[in-house]
Amino acid sequence: MTNDFLPFLKDLIRLPGLSGYEAPVRQRIQAEWEPLVDEISISRLGSLHALKRGNGRGSRPCLLLAAHMDAIGLMVTEITDGFLRLTAIGGIDARILPGQCVIVHGRQELPGLIFLPPDSCLPIAKKDEPIALEYLLVDLGLSPSRIARLVRPGDPISFAQPPIMLGENKLAGHSLDNRASVAALTICLMELQARKHHWDLMAVATTQEEETFAGAKTSAFDIRPNLAVAVDVTFGRSTGLPEHKTYPLNDGPTNGWGPGIHPAVFRALKETAERAEIPSTTEIMPVRTGTDADALQITAEGIPTGVVSIPLRYMHTPVEVVSLADIRRAGRLLAAFVAELEIDFVEHITWQ
Repeated sequence: MTNDFLPFLKDLIRLPGLSGYEAPVRQRIQAEWEPLVDEISISRLGSLHALKRGNGRGSRPCLLLAAHMDAIGLMVTEITDGFLRLTAIGGIDARILPGQCVIVHGRQELPGLIFLPPDSCLPIAKKDEPIALEYLLVDLGLSPSRIARLVRPGDPISFAQPPIMLGENKLAGHSLDNRASVAALTICLMELQARKHHWDLMAVATTQEEETFAGAKTSAFDIRPNLAVAVDVTFGRSTGLPEHKTYPLNDGPTNGWGPGIHPAVFRALKETAERAEIPSTTEIMPVRTGTDADALQITAEGIPTGVVSIPLRYMHTPVEVVSLADIRRAGRLLAAFVAELEIDFVEHITWQ
């Protein structure tokens, strides 16, 4: 199994693109997708829309595949004596931050590191405890006067951990949630170059999933697809984690099942995986999915929606780990699902 998508994925996780600031990563995705689709555009909120027309005659139904391209990160809230105070963009556990290298996106890109003050400088109640974000600072190694010229409160801060290979098949780095799924969606588009499909496909790299789901809400309302599938990551299994809440790496993607999933879409994805001999696991999602699907399914009159997820270890850290084989399998599953959709699929589905 080749990993020809790996250079592209490494590019994606080297680039910044925090929620609300996705332009750098969107530009790289657009360059990769343009040769693979018929039309490409950018929504009013910055999501990337890529249309690949189907081969069906007349008016064709539309399938939307959504993978969010935004990432978690930090933001400058205050400058104190040349050091930067922080707040989070997206869900971040402050325990993993001390010692991390970052890039501050001010008037220019500035490398820095996150440090924590010694216990002697903390309130007594906070000593010998994990340090909250409010006590962490960024050191840029510059004079206060220069920092005052280059940095403002509100400037975003991205992680600077470079991608690294673990063994031959696993990649570690920041922002694999959800750049791994963008790579899977890209593989889908590549596979469809050699396969006919009746439906129109709208591949969407959405914005602001980590904070508001704004990209998925607005793109789905604009496109009004007949079906949708959110492509995201899920919790990968490692030692000490409960098996019923995590999923092993290298066993393929998961297929979400729960109140937010349309039963017909779930069944179609499951049967597609079985026919294509792609390993997959049912993922129980009893409340919210925590993905763009939560927004997609309730847009306009309601959109029948499914969720395909890639297991990922150490989610929302700068050292997330994913299996390259699972990314490729997810892409192949999506391509097979698109190619095998019958033109009248929606006419025969019910919520049963």
